[in-house]
Amino acid sequence: MSQRVHPLAGKPAPRSLLVNVPRLMTAYYTLIPDPEQADHRVAFGTAGHRGSALHRSFNERHILAATQAICDYRREAGIDGPLFLGMDTHALSEAAQATALEVLAANEVEVMVEKRGGYTPTPVVSFSILRHNRGRTTGLADGIVVTPSHNPPADGGFKYDPPHGGPADSLVTRKIEDAANAHLRDECRRVKRMTYARAMEAATTHHYDFAGPYVEEIGGAIDMEAICSAGITLGVDPLGGSGLRYWEQIARRYSIEVDVVNPLIDPTFGFMTVDRDGKIRMDCSSPFAMRRLIKLKDRFDVAVASDPDHDRHGIVTHTTGLLNPNHYLAVAAWYLSLNRGGWPREAAIAKTLVSSSMIDRVARSLQRPIVEMPVGFKWFVEGLLEGRFGFAGEESAGGSFLRQDGTVWTTDKDGILLGLLAAEITAKTGLDPGEHYRRLTKKYGEPVYERIDARASVDQKAVLRRLVPETIPELNLAGEPILAKLNTAPGNGELIGGIKIVTENGWFAVRPSGTENIYKLYAESFLGPDHVRRIQEEAQVMIERAFEDAHVDAAMPASIPGGALGGGGQPGAAHSEAAEDGHAGDEGAYGEPSPDDGEHPGPGTE
Repeated sequence: MSQRVHPLAGKPAPRSLLVNVPRLMTAYYTLIPDPEQADHRVAFGTAGHRGSALHRSFNERHILAATQAICDYRREAGIDGPLFLGMDTHALSEAAQATALEVLAANEVEVMVEKRGGYTPTPVVSFSILRHNRGRTTGLADGIVVTPSHNPPADGGFKYDPPHGGPADSLVTRKIEDAANAHLRDECRRVKRMTYARAMEAATTHHYDFAGPYVEEIGGAIDMEAICSAGITLGVDPLGGSGLRYWEQIARRYSIEVDVVNPLIDPTFGFMTVDRDGKIRMDCSSPFAMRRLIKLKDRFDVAVASDPDHDRHGIVTHTTGLLNPNHYLAVAAWYLSLNRGGWPREAAIAKTLVSSSMIDRVARSLQRPIVEMPVGFKWFVEGLLEGRFGFAGEESAGGSFLRQDGTVWTTDKDGILLGLLAAEITAKTGLDPGEHYRRLTKKYGEPVYERIDARASVDQKAVLRRLVPETIPELNLAGEPILAKLNTAPGNGELIGGIKIVTENGWFAVRPSGTENIYKLYAESFLGPDHVRRIQEEAQVMIERAFEDAHVDAAMPASIPGGALGGGGQPGAAHSEAAEDGHAGDEGAYGEPSPDDGEHPGPGTE
């Protein structure tokens, strides 16, 4: 399948695309959400609440309500330690952090804020929580990160991390969401609040050095001496994100050669190249958004980028360009399995069930247990915390792994960690991750992986959510016997919200979106592109029959006109190596996007 690419894709963002920051900030303080409208309510999923002030979905009242709900939850759960409060570089983040601090201080919550008024990456908040809680049973810490991740500049996000340091599970987020919406309906009359000036000077507000401990201890997770000794040149593009100062401090602390090619922080993100769908999006797995760094690939042994909150990674090598996220996860799993002697032998490689099966083949060949979990990093938290998972990664360019001694590093995705790992791999093996992936394909086969997004009604999504193995009577898929029909994840038995069908050399999984009227069809084959197309076609037949059997109209188009649904509801195409939230890489060498006639195979973004 081909996709339509916006004429601006891969080009510098024109002024016409830049967000009007004064207007956005005015909207944050002046527009009042209507809790009777579904899209105006707090929707506190595992990635937190996200929206835009311009659409009345991320305004001051949302943050007042959500923060008070978190304070209420903390009291109910007996969480009385410090709360680590971080933010990324989106325009709305600073305002939302200020609002949150006003509520937290009024509720007498001990709050740790960056002492220089700076930015704090998502993984650093996770690290800080875990560091504080190490060896404790009382006075446990938790955290809030103000970030919409890679989303466009006009968006805001607000995320809660319980004492385990990772994304909150659905039981917690449901309580917070319900309480927050109750506050919205009450016009926030029961929200405790003080002025920002008083909150900053409150005895419960502590100005904390987030970067120092993180930078000092990352040498326990990464072989920094090897990177230094090998003289690895590391190019870094923080994409205007919260990790800029961290990269600078890491370079100084460990005497490694880091060239920050883009030191700018700009709430319009006007330095970005435009993503596939014509939007500004800080997606470090998109070859369009990453075009500037890709152009510089020959200057460095390896180059890395992260999204604004630095929980995701983009890896660029001079041999392959931008590395497909699934490809890098496979390389990381291979390398770590062979080079972390301090890990327990039984420490597993964990992946989401829609990540590439190349990871399975690598892990099994190395006699490392492989654990397949539902989509969402929250499912990896317990395994990382307990040391049962050595490495955990998801197809959306996110991952974390244990320290060299086998203890937990973070329980959330860490783009800085995975970027430094690429440098360690290059330093200790003499080959970059792209070269290693090519070697893996010669040994284990070369998979073709795609995601298609297709329109789906509310009723159709409900049908897909209820699919069970008995719904699929077929014994074969694309010429191979079906080996497994899964509606629960093998790793923990939790429902996957859809179904996965597996053969020896291929699989597909279908899941309805939780936020859009689409379903996501993932497919992979080790027998080539024709075989993956056959898998997709047969999967769509099964899906349409499931609709018919449930007496639900199956007449809607199987795919979005022009291909699949890309970021922000834009027409797109088949997503190669796409992710749950829309992250994806591109097919082929993942080099610079070609200046062609607008037809280009590639990724989708949120």
